[in-house]
Amino acid sequence: MVGPLAVDGDHAAGDYYLPIATTEGALVASVNRGCSAVSAAGGATARITKRGMTRAPVFRVAGAAEGAAVIEWVEDNEDRLAAAAEATTSHGRLQSVTPYLVGDNVFLRFSYHTGDANGMNMVTIATREAAALVEDETPAELVALSGNLCSDKKPAAINAVEGRGHTVTADVTIPRETVERRLDATPEAVETVNTRKNLVGSAKAGNFGFNAQAANVVAGVFLATGQDEAHVVEGSNCITTVEVREDALYASVTLASLQVGTVGGGTDLDTQTEALELLGLAGGGDPPGTNADAFAEIIAAGALAGELSLLSALASRDLSSAHEELGR
Repeated sequence: MVGPLAVDGDHAAGDYYLPIATTEGALVASVNRGCSAVSAAGGATARITKRGMTRAPVFRVAGAAEGAAVIEWVEDNEDRLAAAAEATTSHGRLQSVTPYLVGDNVFLRFSYHTGDANGMNMVTIATREAAALVEDETPAELVALSGNLCSDKKPAAINAVEGRGHTVTADVTIPRETVERRLDATPEAVETVNTRKNLVGSAKAGNFGFNAQAANVVAGVFLATGQDEAHVVEGSNCITTVEVREDALYASVTLASLQVGTVGGGTDLDTQTEALELLGLAGGGDPPGTNADAFAEIIAAGALAGELSLLSALASRDLSSAHEELGR
């Protein structure tokens, strides 16, 4: 457990202890140090800017003209597709259908609000019914219910740009004295490391994630709370920004495709349920979706704490000695 971590979100508000399951000894201490700095600065602000779980079936058509006609039908009948999809679930709601034509292939990227569930099974079942309607009403032939434009459990630019699950940003402004005392670094040094490592280095490497270790926090929390651990691929899709502002350090993380839920799947296991109960987020929220939204805000704040601590350890050249002392 790390914390307390102060969070000021639309759905999460207060001090939280974040459960992390990991075999990396230095990680818990590092994130805990970041939580201390964030909380001392008044906490992290967190906001969800978009959510939607996606499933994108691929259909075969005769060619470009037929594909364009299928897309026109889809755009004219989105209400019928929504009715077919939503008949399979009491919580899922179809938000949009985005078509793509590639030669004789038509991809339809369905996006759903899934309440407090991660919703992968929910959207797959719902999309099956919508796809059947497309086959009944158009010349398109379903090839695969998932055409990889979703894109599920794989690094994908579409998730970085359009998002998948929750798109959430957390930020904090930390006074210089707090940075120096709790993180053993200066704002200027942390900014320099972030620019040259997370931005320039990531760009040169062709990374989708422009961050130091967001996946560490996402993976640890996922395992502790019963999330689908393969979705760490999308959860590592994070951009970290750092800037010196007068006599303080501003830092933010934006996770484009964080996929979490507080009901269903592994969240029903005893230990994982207990971890969610410690956060006050086990089960469904009222109204539906609020627990999952709060959870996403807290994870983003935890990722921010982890970024601050690791960047500071690099800036102060303490990374290797910390692992020597704590990582065994």
